[in-house]
Amino acid sequence: MNAIQFLVGIVFDLFLMVVLLRFWLQLVRADFYNPFSQAIVKATSFAVNPLRKIIPGVGGLDFASLVLAFIVGFAKISVLMLMLGGYFDFVGAAMNGALTVLKEAFSLVFWILIIRAILSWVAQGYNPIAAVFEQLTEPMLKPIRRVIPSLGGLDLSILVLIIGIQFFQILLMDMLR
Repeated sequence: MNAIQFLVGIVFDLFLMVVLLRFWLQLVRADFYNPFSQAIVKATSFAVNPLRKIIPGVGGLDFASLVLAFIVGFAKISVLMLMLGGYFDFVGAAMNGALTVLKEAFSLVFWILIIRAILSWVAQGYNPIAAVFEQLTEPMLKPIRRVIPSLGGLDLSILVLIIGIQFFQILLMDMLR
């Protein structure tokens, strides 16, 4: 049963990360014509486009993607509740679904930062994925660079942001216990 729970959790978490990535790409107005952006849009359009007819975007924010992220988080918790105990608690599933979305958003930022750091070491010339990751993370890294300057070509801003994300994740989980 643990293997099935793992697979269900992974499938929901991966799709949730893709939906959150779509929201994030639109939030920072990343290059829509980048192949990576196109893949994210194509992977989520089957679910986001019908929601857009009901939930419009406001001020450049794609609320349909956020609602879909909450639906995916809610569905994940609901399926796991039914698998584990055969019971369903709507309020608990809604609250835990929202927490799942928040947790996955932190995880997504963490992994994008890690991948961006690795790509900065190995990518030669223009790389479309590295370009999108730069567009995603630069708004968070610029304020850190103003406080902590580059040390002889070594940029510590990604490390500082990763530590900050981990801190807030741990703090959030401690407060919710």
